[in-house]
Amino acid sequence: MNAKSVSLAIVTGVLGLAIGWFVASRDAHDHGAAPAAMGAPAAKTVYQCPMHPWIKSEKLGAKCTICGMDLVAAGNAGSGENPPGVVALSPSTITVIGVKTEPAAKRPLERTLRVAGMVDDDDTRHRILTAYVPGRVEQLHVNFVGAEVRAGQPLLTIYSPALLQAQREFLQIAQGGESTAPALAPARERLRGLGLTPGQIDALVARGEPEQSTTLFSPVTGTIIVRGAYPGQSVAAGDKLFEIADFSTMWFQFEAYEQDLAWIKVGQRVDVTTRALPGRVFAAKVSFIDPNFNEMTRVTRVRVELPNPLVGEGDAARRELPHRVFGEGLVRVEAPAVLTVPRTAVLNAGNGSVVYVDLGDHRYEQRPIKSGRLGDAYLEVLDGVAEGEAVVTQGNLLIDAQAQLSHEASAHSGQAMMAAPVIPAAVAPTAASMPAMPPAAVPMEKLIALIDAASEGAAALAADDFATYGKTFPALQAASRDVKLPDLVLGTDLKAARRSFEVWSTAVADLVRPHREHLGVKIYQCPMAPVLKKGRWVQKDGPLKNPFFGSSMLTCGAEIP
Repeated sequence: MNAKSVSLAIVTGVLGLAIGWFVASRDAHDHGAAPAAMGAPAAKTVYQCPMHPWIKSEKLGAKCTICGMDLVAAGNAGSGENPPGVVALSPSTITVIGVKTEPAAKRPLERTLRVAGMVDDDDTRHRILTAYVPGRVEQLHVNFVGAEVRAGQPLLTIYSPALLQAQREFLQIAQGGESTAPALAPARERLRGLGLTPGQIDALVARGEPEQSTTLFSPVTGTIIVRGAYPGQSVAAGDKLFEIADFSTMWFQFEAYEQDLAWIKVGQRVDVTTRALPGRVFAAKVSFIDPNFNEMTRVTRVRVELPNPLVGEGDAARRELPHRVFGEGLVRVEAPAVLTVPRTAVLNAGNGSVVYVDLGDHRYEQRPIKSGRLGDAYLEVLDGVAEGEAVVTQGNLLIDAQAQLSHEASAHSGQAMMAAPVIPAAVAPTAASMPAMPPAAVPMEKLIALIDAASEGAAALAADDFATYGKTFPALQAASRDVKLPDLVLGTDLKAARRSFEVWSTAVADLVRPHREHLGVKIYQCPMAPVLKKGRWVQKDGPLKNPFFGSSMLTCGAEIP
């Protein structure tokens, strides 16, 4: 359903009743008592409906047989004397529908992208320490996950017969004099390959005898995130002993849609926040944009590197940003000045975007435009409007409706009314005999009912209130009737209700999305929804409240453009 369908569905209820009284009273005064020219017969004034121009009569005060409006003088109807695509309105009509305009102008295009993702460790500094030789763990020097370790710090002591034998063979070569000197370097490298450090090998040579147990040291500075060894445990070569991550720099990674890449560049600033640190803002820059898109979801991953200093001293020291915490980011972009129009001026015409340009003298021209990037408040215009031309920012939906009705009236007049341009009031047609307006994909009243029910259901689930959701459930079912939507099941608890609601709500949000600005609603998306991974829901107003997780992740998500 596009803006034209919305226009046709609401115009009779909004525009007709609003402008009828003003236009009729004005034009009745202007034309009802006009004297005939001296010496000539009085010319008959033809009256027609401002909403349905094909309804005409010669009788002053006649009513439209469709909407009940007073007919006004045809000379002021403003549709027949204008070229195609131009709509003329009376001053009173313009006042009633509250038409406002703003000139197209060159201005910096600003856009704020709200993104969500996970804070993970720097993958290039991630190390796994495995057993080089089979043996038995004698002692652990670091025995808990989360411990901060330094490069060269002892991690564990292991007894290994294979390593013990390798040390003995090395000492024989080292003590063999000139005859074994060529084999010394390969023997040293063999010990290096079995996990000994250069310092340990030098100490072995100085000591002159092997150690029964060998200490393994941390190869890097970082945080223990996995421990796979316990005292007395037998290990085989290749078994994981520890996994160490460097948390001094963290990666905040989020998913970007194709249309977002026009705004996101390497080096772009991102402000990252997390509920784990309320009020703390981490300012960092985009360091990498993955060129490979997910072929199913059509998103790619963007990386931001965040400094993560140690907080505290000694054993109490820890990194400020926790590992794998959920984060939200704001990407604020300002592009150089380009020709723009307000977003509220642009209507979706089904086959493209249009605006209405104020031509002066109460006339408005429908103008197709070629649009570029979408900013927060303005849209880049590549073609269709010149700088300085005033475009309608308020009331354009009703002007568009009048343009459609005028077009329909013109087509109807050229086909069915060519032989009878004026219909006497006594034989005016009934509503049943007139051509119906094109049907919308979903009637406006049905769409509004869906929005009301969906927002109430989402609010109940966001509040973790299964009882209230159960009370709203009949309204959800009633609103879904005669609309092709996924089945909705109440379930026996919040988890079951949320899983069913997520699929249903996403379908409703997609149905409402093309018209959310005109309907005054917000559509949010959760990037971690349990069922669809990207679930959407409708809210009549903010702030964002996630119905798929409730209090556990109430603010997870972002408003979608």
